[in-house]
Amino acid sequence: MKGVALRDKTPGLISLILEENIFRRAIRLLLTVVIVLAVVIGFRWYRYVTNAESPYDEVGIELNSRMPGPINKWGCVTLHATFGGALPPYGCQDSADARKWR
Repeated sequence: MKGVALRDKTPGLISLILEENIFRRAIRLLLTVVIVLAVVIGFRWYRYVTNAESPYDEVGIELNSRMPGPINKWGCVTLHATFGGALPPYGCQDSADARKWR
C-alpha cells in the first residue's frame, strides 16, 4: 500500500520540480538580459563621454541626459574638459543660459 501511495504522489512531485526548474531558468535568463543590457548601455555612454571627436552624438546625448544626477554630472564635467569651447549638449546646459555648461 505504501508503494501505491508513493506512486500516486510522484507525478505531482516531478511536475513541481520541473516547474521550479523552469522558474529558476526564467529568473536566470531575465537577470542575464538585464545585466547585459546595463553593460551595453553603460559602455555606450562611457564611450560617448570619453570620446575625443564630438560632443554632439545623438545617442550619447540622450543616454547622458537620462543618467542619474551624479553620473550625468560626471559625464558633463568630462565632456566640458574635452570640449570646453563648444556649446554644451542637451543635458549639460545651464538652466539659466543654454549656451553655458553646468
